[in-house]
Amino acid sequence: MNKTAIKNFSIWARIKLREEMVTRAGFLGITENGIQEPLEASTREIQYFEIGADKPVSIRGIEIFQREKLVRRLLNEAEMIGYVRAYENVIETSASDWFNRLIAIRFMEINEYAPLETRLLSSVEEGKQDPDLVSDPFVSDLDFSDTEYHQIMEWKNENRTENLFRFLLLRMCNELHKILPGMFEEKDDYSELFMRLSFIDRKGLIYRLVHDIDEDDWRDQVQIIGWIYQYYNSQLKDETFALLKKNIKITRERIPSATQLFTPEWIVRYMVENSLGRLWVEGHPDEELKQSWKYYLEEAKQEPEVEAQLADIRKEYAMIQPEEILCVDCCMGSGHILVCMFDVLMQIYESVGYSSREAVRSIIEHNLYGLDIDERAYQLAYFAVMMKARQYDRRFLTRKDEDGNPAIPAPHVYAIHESNGLSRNQLKYFGAGLSETEKENAVTQVNGLLEQLMDAKEYGSILNVDSCDWELLRRFAEKTDDDGQMDLETSGIEETQERLKQLIDIGKVLAQKYHVVCTNPPYMGGRSISSKLGEKIQELYPDGRQDLFAVFIERCLDFAYRQGFISMITMHSFMFLASYEKMRYKILV
Repeated sequence: MNKTAIKNFSIWARIKLREEMVTRAGFLGITENGIQEPLEASTREIQYFEIGADKPVSIRGIEIFQREKLVRRLLNEAEMIGYVRAYENVIETSASDWFNRLIAIRFMEINEYAPLETRLLSSVEEGKQDPDLVSDPFVSDLDFSDTEYHQIMEWKNENRTENLFRFLLLRMCNELHKILPGMFEEKDDYSELFMRLSFIDRKGLIYRLVHDIDEDDWRDQVQIIGWIYQYYNSQLKDETFALLKKNIKITRERIPSATQLFTPEWIVRYMVENSLGRLWVEGHPDEELKQSWKYYLEEAKQEPEVEAQLADIRKEYAMIQPEEILCVDCCMGSGHILVCMFDVLMQIYESVGYSSREAVRSIIEHNLYGLDIDERAYQLAYFAVMMKARQYDRRFLTRKDEDGNPAIPAPHVYAIHESNGLSRNQLKYFGAGLSETEKENAVTQVNGLLEQLMDAKEYGSILNVDSCDWELLRRFAEKTDDDGQMDLETSGIEETQERLKQLIDIGKVLAQKYHVVCTNPPYMGGRSISSKLGEKIQELYPDGRQDLFAVFIERCLDFAYRQGFISMITMHSFMFLASYEKMRYKILV
C-alpha cells in the first residue's frame, strides 16, 4: 500500500473540497458573515442572490427546498454554538460527506460490488477518459423515467458528458442510500447543492482520486479507509495542536481531530486475538483456530489457586454461544478494530458449523457494536463493516425481501447524538397502540434517557446511561397518534421521531454490558479539556481525570462484564503515577 500517495491525496482533497463548499455556499447567499435573504425579484419558483458578480445567481425548484433545509440546520446549530462555528461545521461536514461518498464509490467500483459493477468514476479500459457508466448509462440497474431517458440521450448526442456524469452520480448516491443509508443520504438532501464535481478536470477531485491512488490498494483492503480518514484529518489535527500550544481549550467539534489515530493492523490483531479470540478458545478449545491467529499468546503459568479460579471462569466461557458474544469499540474511529473483530467472529462461527451467509447476518445483528462522537468517522466505520460483510457474503448488499425492497440488516454502529433541542412536548403523541400503562412507563424512561444524553456530543462514550426497556421504547417511538394533522405543536414531529429512534439505539449501546471491550481510546491531558467536559469527568470518573485515556480505562471497566475482556492501548503512566493510585485500586479489585 502506497501510504505516501494516499496521504498526499487525502490532505489535498480536504483543502480542495472545503474551497468548493465555501464557493457553493456563497452562490446560495450563505457565507461566514451571515445568511442572505433572497432578492426582491425572487418568487416561489425561483430565488436570486447577490454574490458581487455582474449578475445575481439563481436557484429553482427542489434547490429552493434544499436550501431551506440547509438554512434550518445552520440556524439550529447556531443557537447552541454561535453562527461562525455552525457555518464552519457545515462547510467541514459537507466536504467530508462528499469525500466519504466518493471514497466509498471508488472502493465499490474497483471491487465490483453491486450496484457498481459498471464503473462510475473511471473505466476498466486503460487510457479511456469517460467513465464506463457515462459511456453506457443503461447498462446499470438504475431505473430511469421517460423524461430522464430523453434527457440522457440529449446529453449524449450533444456530448455534454459532464452534465450526464453529475446526474448519474446523484442517481447512484440515491440508489446506494437504499442499501447503505449510513453513508449515502436520501434523494433531495441539501448536500446535493454542494455537488459540482468534474471527471474531466485534471486538477479536480475525481481525476486525482482515480489517478493518484493505485487500484491494487483498493482491492478488498478495508484498512485503506482508515488510512484515508487519518490523513484527511491530519491538517485539522495540526491546527488543533497549534491551539493547544497556545493553551486554548479544545471545543467539542475539534475533539476528534485532537484525539483520533489510526491503529496499525498488527496492533489491532494482537488486541482482538487476545481478547475476543481468548474468550472463545478458553471456553471452546480449538488448536486450529489458535494456529490461525498470528498474535495470539498462550496463558502464562499461574499459581494453583489462580489456576482454580481461571478454571471456573472457563466454565462460564464454555456456556457462551457465538451469537451471544457482545463486542464493542466505544471509540471506533473508522472501524479498524470492528472489522478485525468481524474476521475473528467469522472464524468462530465457521468453527461450529455456520455457513458464511448465516454468520455474516448474525454478526451484524447480534455481536458487533461501535460508538464515536465524530459523524465522519461513523460513516467510514459503518461502511467498513458493511464492506466486510459483503466480502464474506457476495449477495449481502443485493438481498431483497418479499416486496422487492432491500433486506439488509443495519450494523449497531452509531455517531453519538445529543438530546438537546428535541421537542419533549411532542412525546405525548408517541406510543400509538400501547396501553396507557406502557405509554406512561415509556414516557418516564424516555425523559430519563433524554436527560442523560444532554450535551452527549461533548461527552461521548464516557456517559453512563440507565438500563431501560429498550423494546418498549422502540415500540413507543415507532408510531404517533397525531392523526396526520399539522399544527404548531406537531410541526416537525417526523424529525423528532427520527431523532428519538437514534437516541434509543445509542442509549442501548451505552447502557449494556459486553464480553469484549476493545478500543484505542482518545488521549488528551486535563489542561486541554473544556470546562464542561472536565466537570462531567469529575462527576463520573474523577480518578482518571488527568487524561482522557485514563477516563476510558474506568469507563471500559463499566462497559465490560465482570469476567469479560478489556483490550486497550494506553499510556503506561497510570501504572506508577501517584495521581492514578485510586484508579489502580479499582482495576485490581
